[in-house]
Amino acid sequence: MKYLYPLAIAAFVLVGCDKPNPAIDSKRDATKTAIDTEKKAVDVAAAEAKKQADAEAAVDKAKIEAKKVAEQAQLDADKKKADAQAELAKAKLEAEKK
Repeated sequence: MKYLYPLAIAAFVLVGCDKPNPAIDSKRDATKTAIDTEKKAVDVAAAEAKKQADAEAAVDKAKIEAKKVAEQAQLDADKKKADAQAELAKAKLEAEKK
């Protein structure tokens, strides 16, 4: 994109000084074309950045969900362990009574 400016300027120099109005128009058109090309490149870069951000957000959400599931599974296991320990204590108490 930045390489278009020197080419545009060189084209205007070669046009000649005896035709100032067409040279000015040509320079204006070349400048507009270069700017439009840069705008398109910026739009493409922004779209790519959005896609990347969306992908990263999806990965982060998946990591959060996986962590939540793992923590809940651990808590469920701890709950079952507490239940089993309570049952064991009750069974020992019943066994001692007999």
